Amino acid sequence: MNQRFAIIMGATSGIGLEVAKTLASLGWTVGIAGRRQELLQQLQRKQLNIVATECIDVTRDDAPERLQALIGKTGGMDLYFHSSGIGYQNTELDMERELRTVETNVLGMTRMVGAAFHYFEAHPERPARLAVISSIARTKGLGPAPAYSASKRYTSNYLEALAQLCHIRRLRHISITDIRPGFVRTALISGGNYPLQLQPEKVAKQIVKAMERGRSVVTIDWRYRLLVFFWQLCPRWLWVRMRIIKDA
Repeated sequence: MNQRFAIIMGATSGIGLEVAKTLASLGWTVGIAGRRQELLQQLQRKQLNIVATECIDVTRDDAPERLQALIGKTGGMDLYFHSSGIGYQNTELDMERELRTVETNVLGMTRMVGAAFHYFEAHPERPARLAVISSIARTKGLGPAPAYSASKRYTSNYLEALAQLCHIRRLRHISITDIRPGFVRTALISGGNYPLQLQPEKVAKQIVKAMERGRSVVTIDWRYRLLVFFWQLCPRWLWVRMRIIKDA
């Protein structure tokens, strides 16, 4: 089997951490990035096949250059996996939290996914996959987390647009995967009384399986696929009157 190279953005915790470990255990050569260098180095020491780290803040202008440096240290990039995101249960509509969410989940995601897209565009000799965590929160506007749910709708639409762009420009070697997990038991949802919480280790395995099967959109897991189906049927006038998440 040819050597396969993966870059994981947001590998210091949660889904990104578990996906990095899963890919490394399957023989991928993995480079990891995040804002906390000490956590990246700890993971590298513990996990075989994680060969390089880079401290990257996706909200900074130098993030694409740091991504290029990580690709060089890793040896290449066949998969770019973006799991760098933040969110808050923000019923008080604290503007600092709202704008910080937009800066990371919208501007930061666009910056890094765009950089990865351009890298893949310049290297047509190998199949490439660009995979990004959105969320089931993209389905409807969530009152307890306005900026978060809106940012995830943006992410999904952006990935759909890039997939269409690949067809328009005949970039057949690039594949796009929009990953829509339900509520995963991570620091992102700590402090909230969220239902049906998923374990990040199991979510990571399902994500890797979906990517290896070439899925373009995947909702995790089956319970959330059912839930999203009914959410989509709910008319707006009814939706805005519903209490989706109970107070903690």
